[in-house]
Amino acid sequence: MTERKPPGMKTQDWVEAQIKRAQNAGEFDDLAHAGKPLKLADGHDPDWWVKDFIRREQIETDALLPSAVQLRKEKQQVHEKVRKMRRESEVREYLADLNKRIRLAIRDTTGPVVPTGPVNEEVVIAQWRMDRPAREPAVQPAEPTRPRTKSFWQRLFS
Repeated sequence: MTERKPPGMKTQDWVEAQIKRAQNAGEFDDLAHAGKPLKLADGHDPDWWVKDFIRREQIETDALLPSAVQLRKEKQQVHEKVRKMRRESEVREYLADLNKRIRLAIRDTTGPVVPTGPVNEEVVIAQWRMDRPAREPAVQPAEPTRPRTKSFWQRLFS
């Protein structure tokens, strides 16, 4: 642990004295990566730390785009997203939400203006229906038909 800075000494002088003392004691000998260049960004990039964080944490870069651009990309990929859905109600709900977000982005005056119109729901749903494999009707085993017995109330009032 280092000692405290003497009251009358400048901070820079005190730090230099600490470094010299550590060098003389050999504390900097045999350090890992000694003599190798530091990994610095090419030239002067003020956002090097952000880029390093994104790479290190494996953050999806689409999340950094403006919302208007994100909506446009989502609209282009709507058929792929819808194809994975199973029910028509689920598809309609997703398309209604997407159109709502697009309309809000159109009204928003901040950020870049990226022309994106609402999705035609009926066209997308028709395409979704055509892409789905046709369901085979469930074949039930034929049971021998026997006359149904009437309930007590049916017999009483018939």
